[in-house]
Amino acid sequence: MLLEICVDSLDSVIACAEAGADRIELCASLTEGGLTPSAGILSQARALFPGEIAFMIRPRGGDFAYRPEEIFSMAADIELARDLGADAVVFGCLEPDGALDLSAIETLLDACDGFPAVFHRAFDVCRDLPGALEILAELGFERILTSGGAPSVIEALDPIAALVQQAAGRIDILPGGGIKADQVAEIIRRTGVNQIHLSARTLQESAMTWRRPDIPMGAATVPGEYERRIADVGLITAARQGLVQARTE
Repeated sequence: MLLEICVDSLDSVIACAEAGADRIELCASLTEGGLTPSAGILSQARALFPGEIAFMIRPRGGDFAYRPEEIFSMAADIELARDLGADAVVFGCLEPDGALDLSAIETLLDACDGFPAVFHRAFDVCRDLPGALEILAELGFERILTSGGAPSVIEALDPIAALVQQAAGRIDILPGGGIKADQVAEIIRRTGVNQIHLSARTLQESAMTWRRPDIPMGAATVPGEYERRIADVGLITAARQGLVQARTE
């Protein structure tokens, strides 16, 4: 049995090393479902953690339908992850209609050039899970991270067991999503998986003694999966016009 912990800080990496986790999924911003961490974080994680490191390749939050420019950035991050000592990369791409984006996926697999690839929980929001499993197994993915198409693993034990049966050893099924430590044994028993994925997090108080909680450094709320905040051409243009106006006054 193998234990994978998803982490988005070096504090968590150190905890995984101390507790003997077998593998980490190294991310940034788990509040957004996990984004690509920095090269510096990967370099330090590799020095701190003796087990396997699966490196998240996800350039932004929100949905999994990516522009070509984003795919190119993901391919570059895959090459970087390989160079800095990751053991696998984790990504997923969908078409707007919920089908697998095969063109994008094949571009990223080309960047992997045989390096182990994991398909993340984009799988759970694609329109045909059994069909997607067949395609991903054929493409050579090592495993699929999934909550069984439900909000959490514990709500989808039978669907996950069915995916394990369908996979038949061709591709690993890795349950992940809302798992609590005291659910691990039941999930393994009910689904037949041989590995499991959770964050195992508790709340840590900041070491800061001087605090300004009235000054936020980020958004008060995180947008939903199907909406994103992006820079707006009109607003940028208005800001530039403000600069011009200030210079002429």
